[in-house]
Amino acid sequence: MTQKYINTLSRTILGAAIEVHKELGPGLLENIYERCLAHILLEKGLKIVTQQKIPLEFRGLKLDCDLRFDLMVDDLIIVEIKTVERILPIHEAQLLTYLKLLKKPKGILINFNCTNIFKEGQKTMVTELFSSLPKGY
Repeated sequence: MTQKYINTLSRTILGAAIEVHKELGPGLLENIYERCLAHILLEKGLKIVTQQKIPLEFRGLKLDCDLRFDLMVDDLIIVEIKTVERILPIHEAQLLTYLKLLKKPKGILINFNCTNIFKEGQKTMVTELFSSLPKGY
């Protein structure tokens, strides 16, 4: 696994999100965009998991808190989908926490309630795990 591979995968995910946004536009519910994005990514041959529970343990106590991510692509990138006025720090914190709990290298926040996903509707985040991977160039 390399940073280059993960970055290429990220571009594929963002390209698919842009396709969904061009066809549907803003104003729908998160779960609609999630299903459509997952459909396109599956068409592209990627492995997709949706709405999976995130295990949470605190000092040996296993918490059943129904914490769930929206999409995971190829067991590497967590995608959190929003339909909000703008991405807020709490959304970034949520994604960073999911990345930490699941030990994943990269995450993408995608806000479908915008004019242009590439310019204003996405935020990509990486963890130390990503930084430790070979560049692959």
